[in-house]
Amino acid sequence: MVYPAISEEATRTELANRMFFRLYKSANMLHKTGTKSVESEGLTTQQWAVLGALSRPAVGGGMSVGDLARYLKVSRQNLSGLLSRMERDGRITTAADERDRRSRLVSMTAAGTRVWQHEALLKIHGYYEQVLEGFSVNDITHTLHYLLKLLDNMQLVDDRQGGSDEAAEDR
Repeated sequence: MVYPAISEEATRTELANRMFFRLYKSANMLHKTGTKSVESEGLTTQQWAVLGALSRPAVGGGMSVGDLARYLKVSRQNLSGLLSRMERDGRITTAADERDRRSRLVSMTAAGTRVWQHEALLKIHGYYEQVLEGFSVNDITHTLHYLLKLLDNMQLVDDRQGGSDEAAEDR
């Protein structure tokens, strides 16, 4: 899209505004429609993200609250309430880290693993298929590339702004 009567800088700003508004709307729709796809399992998209992070093979013994917050790009404060609800529902457990008693480790419980592997994943994969209808493998690859590039740049901005609360303790 070229606007010959408008400067390149103004065009870039207009396109950036449109892109970020679409990204904002996409995030809201992901939360709304993604949650609906897993609500029968008692999950939200935020809980889906936590279980997904904890289900990775590299996380076998659990993750510290701080590492989980950094991985998900959320504050510890926002994560705290979510983890409390998930622990109350029996999906996760938190315990003192044997290596660093000041830090708390978050792990999936057997019930959380069962919900994730046997109930939620099928619905999540079905959701992906619906949302990515009409996308080729190349389309998905390019989208992922640009989202990662955008996320890296946002991380640089966050770092320059003083970052998140990563200096706080994991408790």
